[in-house]
Amino acid sequence: MTQKDHIPPCLISIDKEGRWFHKGAEMIHREYIRLFYENMSLDDQGRYLIHWAGETCYVEVEDTAFVIRRVFFVSGGQSGTPQYVLTLSDDTEEALAPDTLYVGNENVLYCRVKEKRFPARLLRSAYYQLADHIIEKEGSFFLPLNKTMYPISGAD
Repeated sequence: MTQKDHIPPCLISIDKEGRWFHKGAEMIHREYIRLFYENMSLDDQGRYLIHWAGETCYVEVEDTAFVIRRVFFVSGGQSGTPQYVLTLSDDTEEALAPDTLYVGNENVLYCRVKEKRFPARLLRSAYYQLADHIIEKEGSFFLPLNKTMYPISGAD
């Protein structure tokens, strides 16, 4: 066994709705949750690790650590580039990478966030906001953006 295999648990869990818990009690202090997100990585075993104060531990995650709470379309404005903007569970916003959209188990929609380093689950409300823009064509689904039709693939 390698040293990496001996990483202790943080005693923190994240449910599929993006709620954080410590020893079963819901964490409500957003500043701590944001700090943990800022210091999170995903190892080659698929574990979510928090690196903080010289220590590393792993987090139990029901589905994905990041969830998408909201999606809205920006027609370009001053940036000049139309995009779908995601509001994430770490209280940040970023542009959707439409080429990363895929449908997972139970028809849940996912994409990659944080420079495509992490998978993220779209919460139901965010899914419906994005679904308003999705086009079905010959049994396949696409997200149009900037004159490109991005296919939404099955589980990756």
